[in-house]
Amino acid sequence: MNNKLLTGVGLITALVLLLAVNMFSSVSFTSARLDLTERQAYTLSEGTLNILGKLDEPVTLRLFLSEKVATETPSVTSYANRVRDMLHEFQRRAGGNIILRIIDPEPFSEDEDRAVGYGLHGIPLDAEGTTFYFGLVGSNATDDEVVVPYMSMEREEFLEYDLAKVLWQLSDIDTKVMGLLSTLPVNGIDPQRAMMMGPNAPPAWVIMDQITQLFEVRPIETTATHIPDDVDVLMLVHPKGFSEQTLYAIDQYVMRGGRLALFYDPFAESEIPPPGPPQPGMSRSSDLGNLLEAWGVAIDTSKFVGDLQHAVRVRFEFQGQMITVDYPAWMDLDADRLADKDTVTSDLGKLMFATPGHIGAATQEGVTITPLVSSTDQAMLIDVATQRPGQDPRIIVQEYKPGGDVLTMAARVSGKLKSAFPDGAPKPAEGRQASADEGDKHEHPHLLEAKDDVNMIVVADADFMADRFWVQVQNLLGTRLAVPTNGNGSLVVNSLDSLTGSNDLISVRSRGAHTRPFTRVDDIRRDAELRFREKEQQLTEELRQTEAKLLELSRGSQPGGDALVLSEAQQTEVDRFTQEKLRIRKELRDVLHQRRKDINELEFTLRMVNIGLMPLLVIIAGVLVAVWQVQRRRRAEPRPAS
Repeated sequence: MNNKLLTGVGLITALVLLLAVNMFSSVSFTSARLDLTERQAYTLSEGTLNILGKLDEPVTLRLFLSEKVATETPSVTSYANRVRDMLHEFQRRAGGNIILRIIDPEPFSEDEDRAVGYGLHGIPLDAEGTTFYFGLVGSNATDDEVVVPYMSMEREEFLEYDLAKVLWQLSDIDTKVMGLLSTLPVNGIDPQRAMMMGPNAPPAWVIMDQITQLFEVRPIETTATHIPDDVDVLMLVHPKGFSEQTLYAIDQYVMRGGRLALFYDPFAESEIPPPGPPQPGMSRSSDLGNLLEAWGVAIDTSKFVGDLQHAVRVRFEFQGQMITVDYPAWMDLDADRLADKDTVTSDLGKLMFATPGHIGAATQEGVTITPLVSSTDQAMLIDVATQRPGQDPRIIVQEYKPGGDVLTMAARVSGKLKSAFPDGAPKPAEGRQASADEGDKHEHPHLLEAKDDVNMIVVADADFMADRFWVQVQNLLGTRLAVPTNGNGSLVVNSLDSLTGSNDLISVRSRGAHTRPFTRVDDIRRDAELRFREKEQQLTEELRQTEAKLLELSRGSQPGGDALVLSEAQQTEVDRFTQEKLRIRKELRDVLHQRRKDINELEFTLRMVNIGLMPLLVIIAGVLVAVWQVQRRRRAEPRPAS
């Protein structure tokens, strides 16, 4: 009897202890968690923790999420939970400097008006005005705002980066300075020449409208002998004809840790030739002297990349006739040709390049070249000479031979670069003395190599930024409206944004994909949907036929479809079909509801298994330990000698 009592007491004690531990942990260890994912996807990176630690004033994050739609769509539910969890983790780690508000903008509510006012992208779901919102608005104490219009599931692997970027922008609100050094008319042509051309003078490229919204743009003369230290990123577009002093200024800017976005073109179609008759042999290739060679970057400006698989269909005028040809020199590049693990290109959709160059493998030790945009293995390198005036564009297609190699057209360059000027600053040009002002500008000591690892982006094309290759421009009451047709503009802005990000932000960006698909779960969910798909289609067809029959009866059968006064029999038939229509619609709703219910039940079951399995194992272990302890006590009890 005593043994049974002890066993019962042991079991009760184990259960009580288990409940007590669970209650205590739920109160005291709400933040405790164990990340067992392969790449620590649910553990905040060191860069994110640094950004959170640097917040010195409260930041308010408003997550606008249409809860009803989110809970009815399994894929959205999962991602919404992940977003909320990460925002709560941010809040917990920020030491009270993050105020999190989750807002459900119900249709026609004030919250929906606020979402629209912030510029969030609502997705219309039906004709009744139901709209799905899933966006984020961040603000700081000085009313600066950062808006993420829509939290796309396509960017789930970059979720931590996107959220950390919002906080970084709100905590580091000083506008970054972008130095623009270009030989192409990206900012329009010079005023004197524009006056000569009159209304035909080309305006600034649309890309500059986008850049000026994010950066302070500081034009730098092509004769500059120094790049100011406060330039956060240098945008170098189609460099050519620079003096040794200007090349030296660019070189030392990079050696000092300056960020460089280089757009280098073997054949710049957007280059405006100088006034007067065309000069034979005039090159349209970019030229940086020996800088690229010294930095370990190889671009052969005598050839450009052509890819017939992605050729743009173009109309040309040749010898007075209009011809249409698949032109491999111009390429529509889809997402398959873009690096999906780099935030610069991961979400662009497609690009259009025009006579781009090829970036070869690194030619210097310690330099890494990571492709961002590449061709197919059916591409070929084409001689720039084929682009001479009056050349039949069909010749490229006639002589096209796939090379068999994937060619890189844009890349991220990193590493410890060496200066192209090992002997120091070049001497001033003959007959020209350096001014005292220039002497002050060169107060930095000469650097033989980069102080830190360089991070630059090189795109072997400059034409892709021109309006005709990526945007449709309309004039509405004197206002220029731009409608993008591809991601060319985003590639430029993403590159600048990537380069001006803090080291902490760049470290967050470098994290790879974290998702591992649960194929078994997906199969089960797919089976749940297929069970009702056939019935749904059947009911939909019945509904269509019933509505058509009703329309026929209401119009009568006279030619022209004129309405008739219906007989009693016809009216009865109309009533019958109307009831049938209502019955079918109800049954269809029931089918959709049942499908959603089955999927939700599946998810609930899986959640319970995942949540309840570990406690169950703990309970079983506790019971076993209690039984073992009781048995051990029984064996240890003194027994009378027999």
